[in-house]
Formats: sequence, structure tokens, C-alpha cells
Amino acid sequence: MTTSLCVRRHGLNTEAHAGSPQMRDGRFRNETPRQAMGLLKTLGVMWRFLVGKPADSVPSQPIPVQSLSRSELLAAPDHSLWRLGHSTMLIKLDQRFWLTDPVFSERASPFSFMGPKRFHAPPLSIDELPPITGVLLSHDHYDHLDHAAILALAPKVDHFITPLGVGDRLTAWGIPAAKVQQLDWWQETVVDGLRLIATPAQHFSGRSLSDGNSTLWASWVLMGAGLRLFFSGDSGYFRGFKTIGDRFGPFDLTLMETGAYNADWADIHMQPEQSLQAHLDLRGRHLMPIHNGTFDLSLHPWHEPFERIADLAWNAGVPLVTPVMGERVDLQAPARSGHWWEAVQELDAEPSPA
Repeated sequence: MTTSLCVRRHGLNTEAHAGSPQMRDGRFRNETPRQAMGLLKTLGVMWRFLVGKPADSVPSQPIPVQSLSRSELLAAPDHSLWRLGHSTMLIKLDQRFWLTDPVFSERASPFSFMGPKRFHAPPLSIDELPPITGVLLSHDHYDHLDHAAILALAPKVDHFITPLGVGDRLTAWGIPAAKVQQLDWWQETVVDGLRLIATPAQHFSGRSLSDGNSTLWASWVLMGAGLRLFFSGDSGYFRGFKTIGDRFGPFDLTLMETGAYNADWADIHMQPEQSLQAHLDLRGRHLMPIHNGTFDLSLHPWHEPFERIADLAWNAGVPLVTPVMGERVDLQAPARSGHWWEAVQELDAEPSPA
């Protein structure tokens, strides 16, 4: 079976996006080619995932979560943000609500019975969410594109804004094409007064063994209501952050991937030191580390991303925002958050009762 036919089986048609500068030979590419791990290194990583996980890669105690209700969200002031988990952010601007990478399922996996399981429940259910003006998607990996959540959200969402190809997945799932906008890097749209720009990232895509890189990945710039926000999606560190900062910065807040990193895949997920540098490249003011605290996706302790970025930001004089899941953040004056993970660590370290 040809590559083209394989891609069509997944509801995708790469030929429709063949004019993208990011596509070559029917697949999307990074500006700098991703380093292939090779068979031996891949097997080594798989073995460490099976037998080499640290005991604290998953918290033994519940993660603190502030529950939310629809009435509370509707009554909240504009310029509000709530972290619902992992890379799922709910943002309120001009009395409209926006969601990034909405994942509400128990597992970030194609299977309901196996795969990375949530450390915590979302602060509210999809049913409790108010009407959503737009859902912003960064790429199609399972911890960012949740099939069940997309279908449940569809009746209350006006717009789905995606990188090239990801929108094809949505329409294949039954989302009306009129609700879907697909953008290439550096393309933009305006939805109800909010300017949304798809900006580069250094990552990859795919939801099966046969559709790798048949959809594009992106970071996003959000500009409107007197604010400039940056949402990283997933990315390794690359010179594109400086270009984005020069074109659209400074940013009031960067929502920056800081988690699920490892030296073996450093070109697709940033180490905390690189997350901080990306924030500086973007000319960000406040930094919120995301992509952590919800799923076990690497080999580091669950709390390590928070600890490392907190120390780095303190030494660099960068204001860090680390809210409890469900806690409101005032985007006009983000407050430095407490180190809530330290209390969970202390409970993790307590000896079990005899």
C-alpha cells in the first residue's frame, strides 16, 4: 500500500496540503531534521519504561485540584485563565471562553484500559463547561488531541483552530467542516476579535504506526483584549522561539512546555533549562510551565519539572506562575504561586502505616 493510501485510511489527504513549505515527500518536516534514535536506543528506552521507572514517577498522594462550576466561570472576570491539567487551559477574554488542547479522558492513549493514566480528575466536566468560542489544537498526539473530548465538546464549540491536517482528523470524526480552520506556520486568523497565529514548533505527529508526520504541529500566539499570550504546544528548543519573540513579543504570559523530557529525545521536548531560555527568547514576562503534573510520560519523577523550573526561574528573576489545577490566574496581574507540589512530595515520603 502506498503512503498516500495509508494516510487516506485515517481520514487524511496529505495532497491537500502539498503546497505547504513544511511538507516534503508527503510528510511534514521540522526546520532541523529530528534525530532518529535507531533500533537499539529505542529498545533501550522501552526497556527503561518497563523496568527502570523511578518509584516517584507517579504521585502516591492525590494532586490538589480546585473544583470549578459553570456558574463560577461565568461570574469570573475577563482576563482569567484556569489550568485544567497537562496542556489544557481554559481562558476567558471579552466574555468568551477558549480551550487549548482539551484532554478530559482518563488515559492519554488509544486504549481505555492501558496507557498513561491521569494523576487527577479535571476540575470540572465537559458538561459543566460554558459555551466555548474556540478550541486551539497544537498537534494530534493522544495527550493533546482527545477523541472523546472533541466529540463531547463539539456541540458547544463554535470554532476549532488547528495546524494543517489536524482539522482533517476532526472532520473525519464528524466535526462540521464549517467549524474547522486549518493554518500553516505563520498563517493567522481573527475569531471574535482574538488574533490567532500558528507559529513554528520542533516536534512530530501521528496517532498510529502508519500516519507519522502526516499532520502539522504548531505553537500559537494569541493577541487581543490587551494581552499577548504564547502557547508552546510541544517542542524541542530551536531558534524559532527567538524569531517568534522578535515578530510578536513581548508576551504577558508564556505557557511553556516543561515536562516529559529526556536526553534521548531532547530535540522534541525541552529540558527545563531550555524552557526558560525559550521564554527569554520570546521576551516573555510571566512564565507558566505546562505539560506536567497530569500524566506520566517520561522517566523523571513527577515533581521534578516543577522543582527545576522553579529554581531556574528564581535565579533568573523570572516571575513563575504555577497554579493548582483549577485555580484562577489573573492574566493582567499573574501572582507568583506557591510550590503546591512540595506538600504532595512530603506526603509521598511519609512511611506507610505498619
